[in-house]
Amino acid sequence: MDGISRLLRMARLEATLDKRCRLAGSTRMEVDPEGARDIPFHVLLEGECTLEVGGELYPMKAGDVAVIPSGGVHRILTAGTGAVHGTVERRGTSLAFTSSAEGGSPVMDLFCGHYNVGAGAGAILFGSLPTPTLASVFDSEDGRAALTRLAELMRSEAEHDTEGSAAIMSALCTVLIALVLRTSGTAGGRARLWTANPDDQLGGVIRRILAEPGEDWSIIALSRQLAMSRATFIRRFSAGTGMTYGVFLTRARLMTAADLLVSSDSTISTIAARVGYQSESAFSRAFRTAVGETPARFRRQQRQLSTDSS
Repeated sequence: MDGISRLLRMARLEATLDKRCRLAGSTRMEVDPEGARDIPFHVLLEGECTLEVGGELYPMKAGDVAVIPSGGVHRILTAGTGAVHGTVERRGTSLAFTSSAEGGSPVMDLFCGHYNVGAGAGAILFGSLPTPTLASVFDSEDGRAALTRLAELMRSEAEHDTEGSAAIMSALCTVLIALVLRTSGTAGGRARLWTANPDDQLGGVIRRILAEPGEDWSIIALSRQLAMSRATFIRRFSAGTGMTYGVFLTRARLMTAADLLVSSDSTISTIAARVGYQSESAFSRAFRTAVGETPARFRRQQRQLSTDSS
């Protein structure tokens, strides 16, 4: 299994498409915060708009996808003359349809939804992404072709909005986040995502660690394998991923550990060794720092949730 597919499987991600927005003129749409582990996203299929997060403005063009890992209130703005208007919404079978309160011809076509992620690997994965994460899917020929096909299906289901549409659109939104995570360039000149590192050498290191997190991945061993100095490896890794090598290695190991705690009956000490920790106590400290719970409590909570939902 490839690295991104493995990450999404471990994240236990559920995708929901909430609404289609066709805004006109000068409009401001407020987006309220979701739940604790709900990650809002927006995909702009046509036109232009501006995303406002934390007081910062981020222009978006057709083919751009915005993911807001931190959640929270944010806004979608469209430019136009005259006063700024709000939005009106009508409810369909499986999603809402939002338009400018003053009407007019739409200047953009935007789909909005959210991802609900698991408390372990999912929270760690999305916590490693910048807020906002802005990906220009149209910047590559393959990305343009994929998003064009995806857009056709999303629009078709939105127009029909009938039995089964919610399930189909959920699957399409899962495809969308896979496209984002493998997009090597991001919108507005922002840093590349570590999940799509274009450096062949570092990308190979990332894939190998995700596949076998328990191996000896010391900087000295890796730098020798790549025929570069330790300092060069550290510098290139940080520049290419936006995090230190140590932070990445810890996250990779703990994502796998969280997955194993839920999906296997292995003891905590066995899991700790499998993901590269020399002692159960060191693993438990690192896990609690990342997830907020000890491995044992996390396992009990996740199993209880699984029992309650079955």
